[in-house]
Amino acid sequence: MTGWEQSSPSLLLAFNFPPHEGGIARMMGEMARRYAPYSLLVSTGTYAGSAESDTDYLQGIDRVPVRAKRLRTVNGLVRWTIRADALARRHRPRFTWCAELKPAAYPARWLRARYGIPYGVFTHGAELLLLDHKLRRSRFKHWTGRKLLDGASVFVANSQWTADYTRRILADLGLDHQGDRVHTVPLGTDPEQFQPGLPTAQIRLTYGLEGGPWILTVARLDWHKGFDTVIRALPAVRAAHPKVRYAIAGVGECRPYLERLVAELQLGDAVRFLGFVPEADLPELYNAVDVFALVSRRYDLLVEGFGIAAVEASASGLPVVAGREAGLIDVVRDGETGLLVDPYSPAAVAEALNRLLADAALRRRMGAAGRRAVETYFNWDRVVRDIEDIEASCD
Repeated sequence: MTGWEQSSPSLLLAFNFPPHEGGIARMMGEMARRYAPYSLLVSTGTYAGSAESDTDYLQGIDRVPVRAKRLRTVNGLVRWTIRADALARRHRPRFTWCAELKPAAYPARWLRARYGIPYGVFTHGAELLLLDHKLRRSRFKHWTGRKLLDGASVFVANSQWTADYTRRILADLGLDHQGDRVHTVPLGTDPEQFQPGLPTAQIRLTYGLEGGPWILTVARLDWHKGFDTVIRALPAVRAAHPKVRYAIAGVGECRPYLERLVAELQLGDAVRFLGFVPEADLPELYNAVDVFALVSRRYDLLVEGFGIAAVEASASGLPVVAGREAGLIDVVRDGETGLLVDPYSPAAVAEALNRLLADAALRRRMGAAGRRAVETYFNWDRVVRDIEDIEASCD
């Protein structure tokens, strides 16, 4: 690691990191891209393709020789902690970031106890619901959760909803004094990667997006994402706009249920399941449709802590229909960049979609406003600046 000897980097302990996919991994990858060279050292697990992925970064990426998913096990945590200890002795980091509370806070707390290195924790949403569930059922989980959270110098939440829930967890653990250490940093995207005006002929051919107009959702096919609500809204939408179709980009366990729902509602080819769409295809895919929908709602222990796909759609000049719940309230400026709706109501979703599909000028105006919001605020440069400022305040 040429150059590290002269640096005193921050340390990022990340269970989720590229080439792993998902919002947390993407956020951590963007941190690694935007911190100054040699100022952030990343410690994470191993994935297939890790070596190739690591060449994308100017930071040091230290891979624990353990499959990333195994870092949650006792053996994985022990090996990660030993590895983090060796990195701390060699590089003397000034601060440790935990990409997620568990498992990253375990080695972070060890480094704080042994070397006095302060640590901060990113909170994302769904993991808080799971933690809350476990705390109420296990004295041991309650004890370990309290230790990990009490040791943190700062918390960074991805939305106001996540920040409020973080404070609630802290209060339930008797750590009310930690509530003032919770900061809200809404996430963003890359306005150079996602932008309007990209060519769409090839992407339409690849994914069969003929005709239209098209509604699009890009998300993992999980139960809280609201795909079923959009599908149930389609008959009312098609009554007003008979040619409208709905494209679903993503994979996940609820696809069989959604396919049965499409058949039950006799929607035929009005719904197209695109399956896995590589990130490289996403910018053109957003450009090939007319409206983006992400009507996520809380479902069991699942929730939309933020909703990066909605910001990607805004960056691409699309109006967004989103659920008025949890983190999406921070993402969509109701009436300006899109419409917030009751995510449990197909009728409310249909009304919003019909309003946008009937008014091309409104779609353009909201799409342009969404683009401006990304250029001025919802972008990774601003996110990382905020994180760096918070870190500096902990010195």
